[in-house]
Amino acid sequence: MRLMSDLWLSRKSLAGFVIVGAAWSSYFAQMPVIKAAIGASDGVYGAVMLLASLGALAAMWLAPLAHRLAGRWALPLGAMLMSLGMFGAGLSAEIVAFGIAMTLASVGAGVTDVLANVRVSEVEARSGRHLMNLNHAMFSFTYAGCALATGLMREAGWSPAQVFTLLIALALGAGWVMLESRTRALPEEDTTPDAPLPHLIVWGTGAIVLVAFLTEAAAEGWSALHLERTLGGGPTEGALGPALLGLSMGIGRLSGHFLSDRLPTLPFITVASVVAAGGLILVGAAPTLMIAYVGFALTGLGISVVAPLALALIGRIVPPKARLAAISRASALGYAAFFVSPPLMGFTSEAFGLRAGFWVVAALLMLCIAALVPVLAARIAARPQTF
Repeated sequence: MRLMSDLWLSRKSLAGFVIVGAAWSSYFAQMPVIKAAIGASDGVYGAVMLLASLGALAAMWLAPLAHRLAGRWALPLGAMLMSLGMFGAGLSAEIVAFGIAMTLASVGAGVTDVLANVRVSEVEARSGRHLMNLNHAMFSFTYAGCALATGLMREAGWSPAQVFTLLIALALGAGWVMLESRTRALPEEDTTPDAPLPHLIVWGTGAIVLVAFLTEAAAEGWSALHLERTLGGGPTEGALGPALLGLSMGIGRLSGHFLSDRLPTLPFITVASVVAAGGLILVGAAPTLMIAYVGFALTGLGISVVAPLALALIGRIVPPKARLAAISRASALGYAAFFVSPPLMGFTSEAFGLRAGFWVVAALLMLCIAALVPVLAARIAARPQTF
């Protein structure tokens, strides 16, 4: 009963997470064929995705402005722009058109992601329920299901354009669910953009979100290529990598939904990060598909709760009038992972092999957690009223 109530409370933000999960999973599960269609090497592909990610980074930083301008239409419009951008990427036969299309998709995804997270935080504040992990769990379950379905459609001969046509239809349905009523007032945060922020906590926690998303992006974006190219898997076997990752992340986040009331946040983040780093190390060392699958599952299980816990932490710490600004800034910093991941993985792959790319990300994850968690714990200890 509690789970059903929580799903209903956050249904509008859930629709946002569902469409973002469907979009990125259907893209990454087709990444090998899309990359081949535009004739890009690992390094060139990484550079183009780097430029496209700048659009998402800017969109997330300006999400409060987008919400003030578009109001209740901001979430549906963001989802539709993302889906149309993916469709354009699926039609692309050369690198420039692909880059433009992915920039549009990234802008739409950035707006949708920030505003969905803000919606969750608003509902958490009103209801007193912990909902962030549940919402991110729905992203992960959607990601897993759509990745596997996309792999099956590839096996059946579907083109990227055909797959992304289904995504556009799903975005229309999700947009109807996300649309707020005309009588709903804009959130208090939108009218007070200059509310004071605890900057060190916001930026420190945002850095944890960044390294969590970097881990997710590396595993999601390069899993199919690793399984197919490095380990010799076919399209369905390649798609099973992001599918397992999404499934394990969904399980981890659903578990985190029930555990977040019982476990202290920062120790929870630390243990989860160690599990994720171990999974990436196993992925890089895997001699067979099965060992790689185990590694991706461990990575997803561990990293699944890190970003939601960190974003929820910010929502509880900052003053209510600063919540939208704080979450948008932390999300923008976190989304820089999609700016960093493509060139990091692409250039490392070209220089040392794809296995080394996963090891580098594992090392960055552990270094970030070791450096930031003690600092945040000290700062949070001075603000016990927020916990």
